[in-house]
Amino acid sequence: MNKLELISTLKERANLTKAEAAEVIKLFFDSLADAFVNGERVEIRGLCSFHIKEYKSYTGRNPKTGQKVQIPPKRLPFFKCGKELKERVDY
Repeated sequence: MNKLELISTLKERANLTKAEAAEVIKLFFDSLADAFVNGERVEIRGLCSFHIKEYKSYTGRNPKTGQKVQIPPKRLPFFKCGKELKERVDY
């Protein structure tokens, strides 16, 4: 399912216009992104949780040339599946 399909499903199930459904989805994703920027943990009970993992700087290798490259530190969102979602998928 992509973003447009999600908007269409919300539109049909909640009796919203396409613009209203798109605004709801936009607000949801913007709020999620803002929480990540602030380093907050996001938990959606029964579905999943997200948290930010911080990775330290390290020395990597360019696979093409074999030259050593310094990889800068980074922060990435990490997804953890919820128990109810696991059970629904694995039935």
